[in-house]
Amino acid sequence: LNVCIYRLPRKQSLTFPSSHCPKCNAPLRWYENIPLFSYFIQQGRCRHCRAHISYQYPLVELLTGLLFTLTLIEFGWSWRSLFYAFFLGELVVIIFVDAEHLIIPDKITLPGIAIGLLGAFASLSPLPWRQSLLGLLVGGGFLYLAALLSKGGMGGGDIKLAAMMGAFLGWRKVFLAVLLGAFLGSIVGIALILMGRKKRGDFIPFGPFLTWGGIVALFWGEQIIHCYRLHFW
Repeated sequence: LNVCIYRLPRKQSLTFPSSHCPKCNAPLRWYENIPLFSYFIQQGRCRHCRAHISYQYPLVELLTGLLFTLTLIEFGWSWRSLFYAFFLGELVVIIFVDAEHLIIPDKITLPGIAIGLLGAFASLSPLPWRQSLLGLLVGGGFLYLAALLSKGGMGGGDIKLAAMMGAFLGWRKVFLAVLLGAFLGSIVGIALILMGRKKRGDFIPFGPFLTWGGIVALFWGEQIIHCYRLHFW
């Protein structure tokens, strides 16, 4: 996932060259690629040139490990866990790419839409395929409408991301994810303005907040819906 986060926005190959230090280009050995462990053993520096390694690398590794652990707790050792691990891996990449580069790559969302629908057809998802398709249409359609109303305030990448999430989550949970993402984005945006980090009207990427909404909806969506007695859903 760290390779995808670094190379996709730069339009670099994901397979060649092999993992290497971006400063000195020295190829990394297997023991330099052990998640979290290698970073702390090397004290956050390249073994060859001693350049500082971004904190993003262990953060991505830690976040991914926690999400995959939650997946196993929720779905057990099953193909369904692998299906949702793929989904969560895509969301992790989108969080970091959109936050830094303000883009959501089609190479992530478009294959994700296909995998979400195929998973429903193959019964890897708890959703019937009609619910998966409806989720795709509701997620993408809702943000498409938001883009029209905001006159450019919502990008095409956000629309495709919502469509992909709908294919995995269904229409109820993707709608909840959009609401949660909008709420979280508003809170963070207000905080940044109060701290002087942003001004009114400055662009803040919506993708990271939408993905966090999707993560919450995946694991706790049903509880939230029932807790607030949203029976009309």
